[in-house]
Amino acid sequence: MDPHSNEPADSARSGDSASSSGPGSGSAAHAALLLRWDALLRGARGGAGGPDPAPYGEDLLRRWAEPHRRYHATAHLSAVLDRVEELAAHQDEPVPSGAAGGGPAAHQCDPDAVRLAAWFHDAVYRPDRSENEERSARLAERALPEAGVSAARTAEVARLVRLTVTHDPAPGDVNGALLCDADLAVLAGSPEEYAHYAAEVRQEYAFVPDAAFREGRAAVLQQLLSLPHLFRTSYGRAHWEQPARHNLTTELRLLAA
Repeated sequence: MDPHSNEPADSARSGDSASSSGPGSGSAAHAALLLRWDALLRGARGGAGGPDPAPYGEDLLRRWAEPHRRYHATAHLSAVLDRVEELAAHQDEPVPSGAAGGGPAAHQCDPDAVRLAAWFHDAVYRPDRSENEERSARLAERALPEAGVSAARTAEVARLVRLTVTHDPAPGDVNGALLCDADLAVLAGSPEEYAHYAAEVRQEYAFVPDAAFREGRAAVLQQLLSLPHLFRTSYGRAHWEQPARHNLTTELRLLAA
């Protein structure tokens, strides 16, 4: 269950619709993200050549800066990328669910695939559509091979993007746990930060009447709170689980007031 939810054109080439004059293209934040993208894509190629990363990065940032976005915007992209680095710095592993010891790792750890998935996971976003993750995954499947990324890594990126529909990685899915925890880390912000997040989500769903929004949002929060754990990494559980549950419970109480 995506806690942030209750399509735009998908070009076969990510750079086809890029525009350096897009929203925020002259900002320091935009420039910093573009540098991060350049370093990531060049590294993810594994030494292979490829086209200039800039047009692909510009197109992705244009998508993330679309005017209908409030929460699912470039600040969220930056935050998820930062949380990926925070988790990776602790060389974290997912906590197995079920029997002690868990099963064998379903996917080897590939930090660059997780970083690429963070860039693509909300690249296509319309709050009135239900196929955003699928369309975002398909965008990655078209853009990354052309940009010089291997077929295997592209497939892993697309798998991870699709996983953000449920945020439910299998035991042993290191990459999935890393991406999902990074995406859900917003739930563990300070009360002020969480209130800002919740307000931005409501703004994205401004077309939904108040009563219907409260009902749908409450159902999402209740499903999240019913889970044994919100986070799959040991770091996420140690640092984010308790504040996230407090924030979710507080929002649910306010919705019912």
